[in-house]
Amino acid sequence: MHVTARSDYAVHAMLHLAAAWPAQVSAQTIAAAHGLPHKFLETVMTTLRRHDLVRSQRGNSGGFALAREPAEITLGEILRAIDGPLVGVRGQRPHELVYDGCAEHLTEVWVAARAALREVLDGVTLRDVQAGDLPAHVAALAAQPGAWDIR
Repeated sequence: MHVTARSDYAVHAMLHLAAAWPAQVSAQTIAAAHGLPHKFLETVMTTLRRHDLVRSQRGNSGGFALAREPAEITLGEILRAIDGPLVGVRGQRPHELVYDGCAEHLTEVWVAARAALREVLDGVTLRDVQAGDLPAHVAALAAQPGAWDIR
């Protein structure tokens, strides 16, 4: 899995909004707090608004706020809003691929990889990350021997 800068910025911004919930925060404030490029963050926030993950208000007292409570928004939703499906193979979704011969069962591997990502990313909410209280299955994966090793 490759997490783009856009997705990383989106998660940072959403965590900032979760910490401020239910208050509004300007994109400029979020950008400054996390060292993110303001204009780039503005486009990310617009995308999040179009996907109903944040709401916005213009004006001096305006800014962005989460559209729902932090416990109701998953990391998977954020990543999909920004970059589309979690797993793609040559621009296709895993279940759309058909292989034959020695690669016949490769589709199952790609679908399983997608399922594993869903299990983690759709099972972790902004509140979980903010509180440092990750679901047990996610914490167990991160604690596995070799999980932090670079390969």
